[in-house]
Amino acid sequence: MTDSLPLCPECSSEHAYEMGALLVCPMCGHEWSPTAASEEADADAERVVKDAVGNVLADGDTVVVTTSIKVKGSPKDIKVGTKVRGIRLIDPVNGHDIDCKVDGFGAMLLKSSLVKKA
Repeated sequence: MTDSLPLCPECSSEHAYEMGALLVCPMCGHEWSPTAASEEADADAERVVKDAVGNVLADGDTVVVTTSIKVKGSPKDIKVGTKVRGIRLIDPVNGHDIDCKVDGFGAMLLKSSLVKKA
């Protein structure tokens, strides 16, 4: 039965065992729920990023800014209608899930809720 149990998410030990509804690692003492671990893996694998109108975004897409965006430390804003080419989707950082280069501003992070697919 031990062969079918997952590795410990903390230390990757193969010696995990069941204790009631939880799995326990004797090497590091970590306890976790087997359903929570599988749900987290599914959420990471199936993460879908959508734009402001619900279109699914992918790496390399071209997007258009839908609202004026104030840029911290810059006297000018990114105006509505600005095209951003070759976006890259990343894990969210403070709600920003698009890494890109905006002409006139350079590399920056954008929120997918502020752009639409071109």
